[in-house]
Amino acid sequence: MPLPLPLPSDRPALDLLDAHLETLWDGTDLPLRQDPMTLAADGGDELVRWAVDRLRRIPREPKDVFARHVGDLLTEVRSRRCPWNAAALRLLGDTYTFAATGPRRYEDWARDVLAVLHRSVPDPRGWVRMDGDRTNPARHTAPAHPFDPPDASELPRRPYPLEAEAAVAALAVMAEEWQSEPAPVRSRPDRNAVLADARTLLDRYGPTARHWTDATAAASDPAPDFVAAGLQGTGSHGFLTSAYVDGLDFLDDLGLIVVNDDEVGVFWSFGAC
Repeated sequence: MPLPLPLPSDRPALDLLDAHLETLWDGTDLPLRQDPMTLAADGGDELVRWAVDRLRRIPREPKDVFARHVGDLLTEVRSRRCPWNAAALRLLGDTYTFAATGPRRYEDWARDVLAVLHRSVPDPRGWVRMDGDRTNPARHTAPAHPFDPPDASELPRRPYPLEAEAAVAALAVMAEEWQSEPAPVRSRPDRNAVLADARTLLDRYGPTARHWTDATAAASDPAPDFVAAGLQGTGSHGFLTSAYVDGLDFLDDLGLIVVNDDEVGVFWSFGAC
C-alpha cells in the first residue's frame, strides 16, 4: 500500500534524506550534519522512517550492489514524495535527459535559466531533478556540461516561443530514444498516459507560464506536432557542447524552457554516441 504523501512540514527531513541517499549512490558517503532518523522522529515522518529502515537493511558490500540498491531506494523515495516526482521519473527516468527547476530571481529570466544549467541553484520545492551529468568530471572545466549555453544577453533570442499544448508534446517525446526507438510515443498503447505525465510536469508552472524550445520546427509555427514527428523527426539548433568528452559526441537535442513569475524549468533530451 503506498505511503501517504509528505506534508510541507516534512520537507527538512525529506531533503536531508534525499541528499544523503544521493551521496551514497554516487559513492561519496559524506558524513551527515543531522541524522534523517532524528528529524523523522521529531516530525513523525513515515516516509523517512520507512526509507531509513530500508537503508539499514542493505548490505554495504559489494559496493556496486550497494550503490544499485541505494539508487533504487532513492527512486522509490522520490516517487512516493509527490505526484510531480513520480511523473518525472516515469516519463524521463529511462532516457538521457536533464530536468531541473530553479527559482525566478531576476527580471531577466535568462540569468535564472543559466543558474539552472550551471547547477548553482536547488529546486525551490525540493523536488526531483534528472541530471546524470551532475558528477561528471567534465564539469570541472565546463560547469554547465553537457550544455554550452550562450550568454544571458544572447540566450532569449535563441529559442522559439511555444504554445502550451505543444510544450506538453515536446516534453512527452523526450520519453523516446534518439536512435533506434522501437516505440515512438505516437504509437504506444500508453500514449495518453505519457502525455498526462508531461502535462503534470508542466502544470507545476501554472496556466500563465511561457514556453520556449530550440526545435527549429517552432521557428515558423508555435504549435508543431512533436508527437507525430517524434524525436527522430525533430531538428534543433543546440545548446550543447561540441567537445568530445568521456567518449561521447553529442549529435541531437530537444530542449524546453518554462518560465513563470516564481520558477524556471529546463527540460532537455540528448542524443549522443
